[in-house]
Amino acid sequence: MGLLLQWQLLCSTWNKIMDPQRQNLKITLPLCLERYHISEEYGFLLPNPLKELPDYYQPWMEIANKLPYLIESHQLRTCVNRMPLLSCLRLRDHRPQRLAHLLLSAMAAGFVWQEGERRPAQVLPRNLAIPFVEVSRILGLPPILVHADVVLTNWTKKDPGGPLEISNLETIVSLPGGESLRGFVLVTVLVEKAAVPGIKALAQATGAILQPNEDALLKALQCLRLSIKDITSALGQMHDYVDPDIFYAVIRIFLSGWKDNPAMPVGLVYEGVSTEPMGYSGGSAAQSTVLHAFDEFLGVRHSKESADFLYRMRDYMPPSHKAFLEEIHSAPSLRDYVLAPGHARCLEAYNLCLEALVELRSYHITIVTKYLITAAAKARSRRPSHLPEPPQALENRGTGGSAVLSFLKSVRDRTLEAILHPQGQGATFSPAGHSPQEGVGGLDNEGMGSAL
Repeated sequence: MGLLLQWQLLCSTWNKIMDPQRQNLKITLPLCLERYHISEEYGFLLPNPLKELPDYYQPWMEIANKLPYLIESHQLRTCVNRMPLLSCLRLRDHRPQRLAHLLLSAMAAGFVWQEGERRPAQVLPRNLAIPFVEVSRILGLPPILVHADVVLTNWTKKDPGGPLEISNLETIVSLPGGESLRGFVLVTVLVEKAAVPGIKALAQATGAILQPNEDALLKALQCLRLSIKDITSALGQMHDYVDPDIFYAVIRIFLSGWKDNPAMPVGLVYEGVSTEPMGYSGGSAAQSTVLHAFDEFLGVRHSKESADFLYRMRDYMPPSHKAFLEEIHSAPSLRDYVLAPGHARCLEAYNLCLEALVELRSYHITIVTKYLITAAAKARSRRPSHLPEPPQALENRGTGGSAVLSFLKSVRDRTLEAILHPQGQGATFSPAGHSPQEGVGGLDNEGMGSAL
């Protein structure tokens, strides 16, 4: 119990540190990306992730390097049970700690779901659970496979000097799904990379509002709009690299969590950490910071139900990325600025950004329909197949645990409602309006960032 209590105390401390409104912290502007561990070149992606840990951790590396085979041959649980109990305290730097979290979280996902949803593991053995919670506590992440693992930390260039494109990329850790799993992860890496100019534009725009410098703000808004369009294009590569049937029947279960999941209604016991089951949501694109940041900056407000989920997903982000969102929220309001008289050009540029975001979310609905809704219908009608029986517990829900299309459409529609309509010298909100109870949201939880 001591380790669990330490971890909970750390999370509580992080929440206090990372909530400027609660603590009345002075906001430092203009935004400095480096302060939040955001790379000028790679954005929220971890730059040049490690591929190996020191020799002491070879037992982890040996299992992680064979995960697909061990899971498919039903040997992973046996291997994990024989694994020595190792301490994460020898990992004294952020990068090896991130790799350790990736290795242990992928092992945990494989261990739980090795026998499918009908026989999930109820207990994570202590030689996996204790170091997993330990490194999670150090990083401020939950002990489950999250977007920061499966995407942000899980990529490497074949040729270090070559371009960041699929042909020159490889995953560090894999799970069942073969080339479709590889494509799913690496296309999402490209989505994150496409967002980099937009993230940098947010920092530039906050400074332009403070100066104020309308030309600089217009330039930043144009960069943001183009970045959103590039994200849409990058997302479209899913069609080229990910088979919908394989995603639905093979990959999706390993991104599932043990919260809001009928297959594991009480959660998972982390042996040696807690005698009571603990519940955590599965990997989800709502855990990507990208569209959370865009929504905060543009002032997009989502329904209370959607906003509650999206805010909960922020606890699955690296704490520094969550802090970045808090700082954008506390920065001068772009929406208020463009509503002021004399800012018609900025108002138009603002609306174009929102229109690009609506297009992205509409396109995303199309992709989710293909990879989840249509794939589920095919699976129900399919007779004997080379694919395993797909999981049923989350048939119409995403791995994050929430309903799919209703959520996606709500998020898209609220973005559309945020567009401002000029009247005379000023501008008005769109007719739907927003209640004070609604909150600023982010990327919908069924996005292609780490799970549908």
